[in-house]
Amino acid sequence: MKLKFGRKVISVEEARSLLFQCIKHGETERVPLSAAFNRRLAGDIYAEHPVPHFRRSGVDGYAVCAADIKQATPENPSILHVIEHIPSGTVPKLMVFSGTAARIMTGAPVPDGADCVVMLEMTDALPSLDVGISSTQVCIKKNVPVGSNITPIAGEVAEKELLLPLGTQVGPGEAAILATFGYAYVTVFRKPRVAIFSTGSELLNVEEALQPGRIRNSNSYMLAAQVEAAGGEAVIMQALSDHVDEVEAALLETLAKVDLVITSGGVSVGDYDVLVDLFGRFTGKLLFNKVAMRPGTPTSAALWENKLLLSLSGNPGASFVGFELFAKPLIKAMSGCPSPCPEAITAYLDVDYEKGSAFPRYVRGTTHVENGCLRVKPSGIDKSSIMVSIKDADCLIQLPAGGSGFARDERVLIYPIN
Repeated sequence: MKLKFGRKVISVEEARSLLFQCIKHGETERVPLSAAFNRRLAGDIYAEHPVPHFRRSGVDGYAVCAADIKQATPENPSILHVIEHIPSGTVPKLMVFSGTAARIMTGAPVPDGADCVVMLEMTDALPSLDVGISSTQVCIKKNVPVGSNITPIAGEVAEKELLLPLGTQVGPGEAAILATFGYAYVTVFRKPRVAIFSTGSELLNVEEALQPGRIRNSNSYMLAAQVEAAGGEAVIMQALSDHVDEVEAALLETLAKVDLVITSGGVSVGDYDVLVDLFGRFTGKLLFNKVAMRPGTPTSAALWENKLLLSLSGNPGASFVGFELFAKPLIKAMSGCPSPCPEAITAYLDVDYEKGSAFPRYVRGTTHVENGCLRVKPSGIDKSSIMVSIKDADCLIQLPAGGSGFARDERVLIYPIN
């Protein structure tokens, strides 16, 4: 009874701090580059060679000596002898010297002696006088300075330069860098395995037909999708009953196999809130069981068998919000993210919000841009039991405690979800 009604309330920030003190950073694994997308690097990546490692042409055109075309204009062009064609992927065979030019393609190595490349659009090839023989002269119609259209050795990246620090998430740009430097395999943090339990004898499996007084287990699948989006590996477990002995046995068996256990339901003050009964008798350490937030005030957490157990409210809206505030940062931290906690940005309320609250409120919201300003409104009916509006939420609106509500156009803080 004491755990149900004699709870000490703590802030969202205090609850996060207690959770983060118990985090074990994930193990690492070596995976093919193609399997590393959206994973986080488990070590710093340095350049093992400069990029480019040869002088590279930035355009199709002609590699020349800048001194030869210093006076070139459309009316008075410079005429140069073409000594070589250099496609990409080949190595120049000849040196460019005064009076000569080399036809060159984008990305190809610039031959020795040339100190600039003239774009093809600034030139005219002069036809050969001999039938069947390609042009051997080029007409340069514009002067360009030394270095034009040439990327020097190490012009992009110097050897031993830090490319990607530990914890970097591998996206398109990072994948390109890793491939450039020959990382066919990459060492990344292992995805944390997260077991998901919903509680309640009223829950049906998804494939079961509806029955009077019973509902299908939607929370587990919602939370699993959130786990995967946060970078974890979701393991949906069989729903728990309302019998504390069965719940204790199921959780103990699972804790040894995963990195984090998340439950939904069973943490309030009702007669069948089985997680509260479990926390009153288990051998673990209760971290907190009441958070200054709406919805999800009875959100609880414990350290048990050296693993974290996070217990969220059973109402879909409250469970969704609790995951975003607590479980997502945990999973991101376990996955190697250096800054796992959400960062707030400012938006303007697009509607009046008339509910005051004794605790800070986190409202599922939908944003849009109007006249260059970010505006936000609740994504649907703001009740923790409402499930269908979750799909429309792209942020959480943080509304401070107290007062009688908030007016349209007031500035508020929001936490983007994606």
